Amino acid sequence: MNLQQFRFVRETIRRNFNLTEAARTLFTSQPGVSKAIIEFEDELGVKIFERHGKRIKGLTKPGHVVAQVIDRIMREVDNLKKVSDEFARRDEGGLTIACTHAQARYILPKVIPAFRERFPKVRLSLAEGNPPHLARMVLHEQADVAIATETLALTPGLAALPVYSWEHTIVVRPDHPLAQLTSSAAKAVTLKQLAQYPIVTYDHAFSGRGTLDEVFAAADITPDIVLEAIDADVIKTYVDVGLGIGIIAGMAFDPRRDQGLVGLPAGHLFGTHVTRVAVKSGVFLRDYVYVLLEMLAPELTREVVQEAIDKSPRPDI
Repeated sequence: MNLQQFRFVRETIRRNFNLTEAARTLFTSQPGVSKAIIEFEDELGVKIFERHGKRIKGLTKPGHVVAQVIDRIMREVDNLKKVSDEFARRDEGGLTIACTHAQARYILPKVIPAFRERFPKVRLSLAEGNPPHLARMVLHEQADVAIATETLALTPGLAALPVYSWEHTIVVRPDHPLAQLTSSAAKAVTLKQLAQYPIVTYDHAFSGRGTLDEVFAAADITPDIVLEAIDADVIKTYVDVGLGIGIIAGMAFDPRRDQGLVGLPAGHLFGTHVTRVAVKSGVFLRDYVYVLLEMLAPELTREVVQEAIDKSPRPDI
């Protein structure tokens, strides 16, 4: 048995047992992947995959155990490469940050310039997506870290640490009735008041949207949500053209930048949310990854991050 067979098995599982997709990802042929897997099963003396004719349908009972062992082996092989890079090319390499649009637009611009100044030879990549996709990217080592509010803390195999807390903000045009409220009244806007107007807010996977739905449901109020988007700038645009009132993450509203809109605090309605950064459990982190995490939140020291990684359960394949 060899590492190539391990890679073929792991990628076949990751590609939902689609040999063609696995072969494409590994830059080889589908017959080559199939042949290597069969040879590997013959060497082990057990069947790893359930088959229906020539199609692979899933893992056998021993296949689940074999898959976990392969994942551990390949993770350590990847760690060896990272250790080598750390000592041979200490301040060089690549860093992929998987993040939502909100993090890319409003949080990372405060961090990345300083990181680039300190590590000019590190190639940075931003990969945007919804939180479940970001979690999978880190689990499959397609990204080094993920930053999001939802999903990360609930994903087995990830060590997720808090970066900052935030609350929602209601945005309206200056001529909207809610904008005419006194300062104290604006801070006490009710769900019933909001439900009087069409609402523009986030898609279900982003920025605390699930909490918004739960709060309205608990009050037995059905809001008139006329548009959903993944981007706060899009939400603000449609508020500005009169489509409705907006509910966005607080960090996405800046009175100096958004002078054509009025922001009203909504933490008393929808609570406080925590944005987290996550890394995969059991992986070796380059020094510059630890530096990035501490730049995101000063309390995320190397010791704190390492303790979270050590305590987090190792991922399945």
